[in-house]
Amino acid sequence: MSKVRVRFAPSPTGPLHIGGVRTALYNYLFARKHGGKMILRIEDTDQKRFVKGAEDYLIESLKWCGIEIDESIINGGKFGPYKQSERKEIYKPYAEQLVNDGFAYYAFDNSDDLTVMREKMKAAGVPSPQYNAITRNTMQNSLALSQDEVDKKLKSGTPYVIRIKMPRNEEIKINDIIRGWVVVNTNNLDDKVIFKSDGMPTYHLANVVDDYLMKISHVIRGEEWLPSAPLHVLLYRYLGWEKSMPKFAHLPLILKPDGNGKLSKRDGDRLGFPVFPIQWKNPDTNELSSGYRESGYIAEAFINMLSFLGWNPGTTKEIFSMNELIDAFSLDRVGKAGAKFDFDKTKWFNQQYLRAKSKENLAVDLQVILKENGISVKNNYVETVCHQLKERATFVKDMWDEGQYYFIAPTTYDEKTIRKKWNDDTPNFLIDFKERLKIISDFNSENIEIEFKKYLTEKDLGMGKLLPAFRISLTGLAMGPSLFDIASLIGKEETINRIEKAIKTLA
Repeated sequence: MSKVRVRFAPSPTGPLHIGGVRTALYNYLFARKHGGKMILRIEDTDQKRFVKGAEDYLIESLKWCGIEIDESIINGGKFGPYKQSERKEIYKPYAEQLVNDGFAYYAFDNSDDLTVMREKMKAAGVPSPQYNAITRNTMQNSLALSQDEVDKKLKSGTPYVIRIKMPRNEEIKINDIIRGWVVVNTNNLDDKVIFKSDGMPTYHLANVVDDYLMKISHVIRGEEWLPSAPLHVLLYRYLGWEKSMPKFAHLPLILKPDGNGKLSKRDGDRLGFPVFPIQWKNPDTNELSSGYRESGYIAEAFINMLSFLGWNPGTTKEIFSMNELIDAFSLDRVGKAGAKFDFDKTKWFNQQYLRAKSKENLAVDLQVILKENGISVKNNYVETVCHQLKERATFVKDMWDEGQYYFIAPTTYDEKTIRKKWNDDTPNFLIDFKERLKIISDFNSENIEIEFKKYLTEKDLGMGKLLPAFRISLTGLAMGPSLFDIASLIGKEETINRIEKAIKTLA
């Protein structure tokens, strides 16, 4: 394989959808697997759709995901500039070359001309009118006009675009790495604009020129670009670059959870999950769209989940570090069919990564939440809390939401447990047991459990007579980690205080 150079080429028209992140990820994995380079190119030829802040958002998103870039507007590189608006002067000579060689033409049509053409075609029974080999000779372009008329329009500064001259009835063949041979007849394609009246190329020309000049070896992009691939193949041929044409791989769509259509932001809003890697704030409306980072997801878990949306390793292994993904990744194992997004599976991945984290690392994250809630606790205490809670948590915030009793005495008590397990005898049992706790000299979980069981034996009580009331007293909840571990951690004095408070409150 020749030197691998791949690119992720987003447009700064808004936040980066997880489909775009997956495209970047697969490019990155492929590049690293083959010792190649990963290029980030900003494709901002459509200046009307440019959104303030979107470029910085793209870069921050990739950084959070751990997708390392070798060449970009930040890193630089010998094939720059890496922003198409800064490459503006590069493209026109190639567009003019295509016109001079007979593969493209000037089109002077205004919006009214195009509207009239479409209406005539619809009246003639054509459901989807196009500017193509059939209609081009009736329009205001350099194929239909005389050379004198064309020269006059060019000299007078009449606005024009440059369109590709799509050949008639030719089969364009593309050997896609994922999909195999894709064959499209040019009769089904229109004469796309490749150079606009504002002096900027369209995506199609800029994309091909930049990929050639940046020596891109593989174009790995979303399925939505497959219909454009025949045009790009023709541009490579017409510009004399066919032998240097990159290999194409068109990735499957990420589908809604029910599999019915492409996953969108609206689906995330409707079903309650993010579709963006990090939070996005609309600069015009200030509307916030949730992100995986701000929702408490671990970046590595997010990436692990995303890697499986279209690719599988061919084994039952599901947990992969980035380095393991690089080693295992192959475009041969990327499927053609769309991949259904499974939010429950996404949470499962985060749970696995959270459980694998050390209590020390988890404590750092939990301390942030504690400080936000005005709680100051020593780190070793927080580490122990994390150790006790992490098997029950999906996110670090769960440890606060479900484990506040480690830091604050309960102010409410689970009503269902009280109704079922708290009776007239319960306060007396708790008072007796509280006295037993007072005499434990080494107040650790093992000794607390021994004393608890000893008391039950002496009083001939079943576990259900005391344990639920003891738990309610300490935590206010019906379930949780080992109650003896909790008592040991909060300490003897706090344990006794909470029992006394519960007796007084629930009497």
